[in-house]
Amino acid sequence: MKIFTARQIRECDAFTIQEEGITSADLMERAANACASWLQQHYSNHTPVLVVCGMGNNGGDGLALTRILLQQGYPARAVVLRHAAQFSPDAAHNLTLLHQLMPENIRILEPGQYLSTLSEDILVIDALFGTGLNRPLEDWPASFVQELNALSNTVIAIDTPSGLPADSLPEPEAAVIRAQYTLSFQFYKRSFLHPEAAVHTGAVHLLDIGLSTQYITATHTQYYTTGAATAAALYKPRNPFGHKGSFGKVQLVGGSYGKMGAIALSTRAALRSGAGLVFTAAPETGNTILQVLNPEAMFIAAGKEVVEKIKAEDKAVLGIGPGMGQAPETGAALLRYIRSANGSLVLDADALNLVAAEKDMLHLLPAHTIITPHPREFERLFGKAPDSMLQVELARANAMKYNICIVLKGHHTAVVLPTGACWYNTTGNAGMATGGSGDVLTGILTALLAQGYTPADAARLGVYLHGLAGDLAAAASGQEALIAGDLPDWLGAAFRSLSGDL
Repeated sequence: MKIFTARQIRECDAFTIQEEGITSADLMERAANACASWLQQHYSNHTPVLVVCGMGNNGGDGLALTRILLQQGYPARAVVLRHAAQFSPDAAHNLTLLHQLMPENIRILEPGQYLSTLSEDILVIDALFGTGLNRPLEDWPASFVQELNALSNTVIAIDTPSGLPADSLPEPEAAVIRAQYTLSFQFYKRSFLHPEAAVHTGAVHLLDIGLSTQYITATHTQYYTTGAATAAALYKPRNPFGHKGSFGKVQLVGGSYGKMGAIALSTRAALRSGAGLVFTAAPETGNTILQVLNPEAMFIAAGKEVVEKIKAEDKAVLGIGPGMGQAPETGAALLRYIRSANGSLVLDADALNLVAAEKDMLHLLPAHTIITPHPREFERLFGKAPDSMLQVELARANAMKYNICIVLKGHHTAVVLPTGACWYNTTGNAGMATGGSGDVLTGILTALLAQGYTPADAARLGVYLHGLAGDLAAAASGQEALIAGDLPDWLGAAFRSLSGDL
């Protein structure tokens, strides 16, 4: 799914109005009805609702929603902040319609006025300020938002939490609504996919309001989300006439004394991700444990206590780094290999830390190498950024500079391609924030590359499958109980979901 800027979304609205021959008020009615339908599915019509409206089009959405809820039997009322000289035309239109229906259920607040204490059972709908807001809230609107945030009521934001920018992240002390749910029209706003905004959006639900498919298809963006439809389109069903040689050869390199579990998890994940043959290259001290944990994989001695040599098996795709340590011998072995490497490659964990210590190695990486840093590893490689969105921009610059794929791990992992395109992942949960989860991802990515997926497709699909396995595991046992070793066991169900078998 494409992610558009606030300006592009406004253009899409305008294009839809022209294409369908409707009015902007008609489109606003469509949006309000979509919100009402969602509320009907989640709250009975006995639920008292307070819709807090501004004077712009977001407020118009709220006024239209209040009228529709009243017509459906909800005890709904609206309060309107008089924060501007006049209403937008569509907000004024919907204020008139609501006034004609039930004038006693509208209250206009003048500057300096606030809500009195609300009963906790009242559902608060935030329709104050939408994506048209282009500066931080100040004065009375800012303090009003802070008053709302102090309430214990459930808050649902319409389109975007008031005060939250669509295309950037708010300042730490900015006045922004903290919603438990956000009902976003048609698209994710890019800010929603970053941790600094998550405290404000709560759970995001996309509501289809029938915006122009012609505009959406034709309009360029560099930002996307990887959801179920995208992942299913990337997935290649297994050839029923294939054999183990048909599905590629994986060689995972890593492990050191006390850290054999990391490379064992990568190996297990590669086996569960469809690779035909899997080799584990690790220090001799890990032979027994690795052979016991993953008897399906073959062992290659890469040193005694640490990895001292890296030599690729014929036609193998290498994934290097999990549990490898940063011994001088290991760093030298990695540099020697990278200087001669010309095949597909995945670098993770200590391999990234060794590259960060010898940054000239970045220039030596084969084209379209996949690297999988978490934010701190990314900082060591490329430097600091003021916030997570600007960190993604720094990732885009370096992916293009070095012609590599960067998998910047997080709740909505950003897969950044050498073209500069950024794909935010939509699967995964907080239970996956546990040691070894990234090692599993390395095994998945390497196995997909070995099966013939392009690096761009392997990165997007692999991250999606990794998160989906985590979601399935968390659904079965809870996020708190989830461990990295659970993830490979749920990869089968994740793959099945792509083919419609689950």
